[in-house]
Amino acid sequence: MTSFADITTIGVGGRIARFVEPTSRVGVIEAVEDADEKGLPLFVIGGGSNTLASDDTFMGYVVRDARRLITVPDEAAPVEGGERTVHVNAEAGANWDDLVEFCVRIGLEGVEGLSGIPGTVGASVVQNIGAYGQEVGDVVESVEVWDRQEKKTRDLTHDEMDFGYRTSALKRSMYRAPGVPADQFFPTPRFVVLSVTFALRHSETGVVGYGQLAKALGVEVGDRMSTHAIRETVLKVRASKGMLEDPNRYFSPDMAGTKREENVAADLAALRDANNGSDEKDFDRHSCGSFFMNPILPADDPAIAALPEDAPRFEATLPDGTPGVKTSAAWLIDHAGFPKGFAIDGHTAADAPASLSTRHTLALTNRGDATAADVAALARTVQQGVEERFGIRLIPEPVVIGLDLA
Repeated sequence: MTSFADITTIGVGGRIARFVEPTSRVGVIEAVEDADEKGLPLFVIGGGSNTLASDDTFMGYVVRDARRLITVPDEAAPVEGGERTVHVNAEAGANWDDLVEFCVRIGLEGVEGLSGIPGTVGASVVQNIGAYGQEVGDVVESVEVWDRQEKKTRDLTHDEMDFGYRTSALKRSMYRAPGVPADQFFPTPRFVVLSVTFALRHSETGVVGYGQLAKALGVEVGDRMSTHAIRETVLKVRASKGMLEDPNRYFSPDMAGTKREENVAADLAALRDANNGSDEKDFDRHSCGSFFMNPILPADDPAIAALPEDAPRFEATLPDGTPGVKTSAAWLIDHAGFPKGFAIDGHTAADAPASLSTRHTLALTNRGDATAADVAALARTVQQGVEERFGIRLIPEPVVIGLDLA
């Protein structure tokens, strides 16, 4: 029986009563409908990179879309008249980094900064993934979905997706408050993604939109560089932080075939390069990625005023459209007394079942034999410590199933 430990990047979680991998559009819809009609819990999973499930058996359906086609309806090269927009359509089950590699390889600009983010195309738009100055919402034209409430397919426009920082209209349908699951649609949104159409730009260069990336490339923010160079540098920077998944997971029976073989091989070579030729297991890669979202609070919130002068502050917009201030979850964690490698109960990363990454305080990692309960206990310790020190409650970024971390 497949378990969440088998299909998530953090490698924890209980068994799944029914695991389904539809190979057709109709099959995806039928699997979702079957669960809904029977009143059973439903979780549509992507690459398992943004999921923390409890150790209990999931008594419902877990659906993983096995469709991975990526197509270019337009001409991939510039056409007469100077039109440079190129549309790319990807089925929801396509591996996200497969899509990025494909776009860079055929000379398209717009997603190169999102290289190396694990997961699938369908999950990318639910979460509105972002990194190094880009967000997926910036290049989404439309999203084909199955509406579980109306029981019909729909094409949601970019505006209807209502993208925000690490959120979308789809994700909001799952929660009644930040981190608090909704009564009806959780842990799967009302709208199940079937495919996504992206509007990219034909260009061999892209904009360097983030300071850390610019420094690594030796250029200024706003400069244009080869999209290939941007992708390679993003992958190296992410590797240095331990924020890339372990490519060895694709050799397990439950993950085989979910990412293109040539890209798995390239990831393995990069892993060896990052580890100076060693094949030793890198436990910093066994995580959900960034575990907590950067808090966005009203500008007049007392917690913002009470932050130390050196605390990061960025202009941001609250979900209701009013001005806010965003600060750094990683900074809060570190300055609340939780350094890289922190573990609870007197352990260190070397002997703990779970710890903060030894490279990045924002990642909670499975050091080899952790349970979901171990990860949750670590998360609660960090949440409590940050709240006591700064008066700010950190909200988990992953979908948390069967555990209370609100």
